[in-house]
Amino acid sequence: MDAIHRLEELTFPELDALDRDRTVVIFAVSPLEEHGPHLPLGVDAFTADYFARAMAERIVAERPGWSVVLAPALHLGSWLVEAPGSVRIRQRTLRNLLIEYGSSLARHGFKYLLISTGHAGPGHLVALEEAARAVSRRFAVSMASFTGRLAHDFWRGKLQAEIERYLARPLTDEEREALRDDRHAGKWETSMILWLRPELVREGYRDLPPNRFPLRQRLTPHYPVRHGNRLGYIGSPALANAEFAQASARALLDAAMALVNPFLDGQVRAKQTHSVFYRIPILRTNFWRYLVAGAIVLVGLLVLYFRTR
Repeated sequence: MDAIHRLEELTFPELDALDRDRTVVIFAVSPLEEHGPHLPLGVDAFTADYFARAMAERIVAERPGWSVVLAPALHLGSWLVEAPGSVRIRQRTLRNLLIEYGSSLARHGFKYLLISTGHAGPGHLVALEEAARAVSRRFAVSMASFTGRLAHDFWRGKLQAEIERYLARPLTDEEREALRDDRHAGKWETSMILWLRPELVREGYRDLPPNRFPLRQRLTPHYPVRHGNRLGYIGSPALANAEFAQASARALLDAAMALVNPFLDGQVRAKQTHSVFYRIPILRTNFWRYLVAGAIVLVGLLVLYFRTR
């Protein structure tokens, strides 16, 4: 049998025959979401599917005798820009669905489960990490989502040198400036679809002006469709090109494998894969529930204290 399998194409005896100690299951989890007037709703899904397949190819190439099972893509996500076509589910629902999905394989002995996502909403990323941690602890397996760490490194410019190496040239000042504001349907995502699915990029994207927002507007929910030109993108899609997509994808894949390989070797524990977003309490799924519960307990204790004085 081939080393890379589609979960939906296997029979259960074929799946059961895979060596649990040398099999990785990868889930591609990304929402349908507006991406401006020039990109399709499936941008995040196309990106997640690419990285899932690319990681699978690297794993089997670098680990002879290993297998990868690609699970069907889940078009699910939270923390979206609200617009026609954006299919948003609650952060808690997303976490719980991924726990159930991962548990279905973990309870049958699959030890290595990875999540690939093309959506970088902080709450979305945290939900994936929470689900991975829950399944890892419940079944004593290794489930992880690395995208939060990779996205943070990309935004901070930590992969810039690698991108320039693959481009075989330095980034221009204009490109550096564009990447500082690139968050949604801008240079990077437009470049990725120009590379992966060029037929889906609408004409006129070269005429779209840079779209930047001051801090007071960025604090407004769904601000790309409420302020500025209201066209639903952040950044500079006019500067996109497939060459940049290929270079940045290779740099991101290298960074991903630098985490995946130690993880599969047991050198990195699940909690060590958490992103900076996971460490921000307000982004956690149960933050407000715990905050309210804590406030109720505090009020109760204060009432009891003053009544007994």
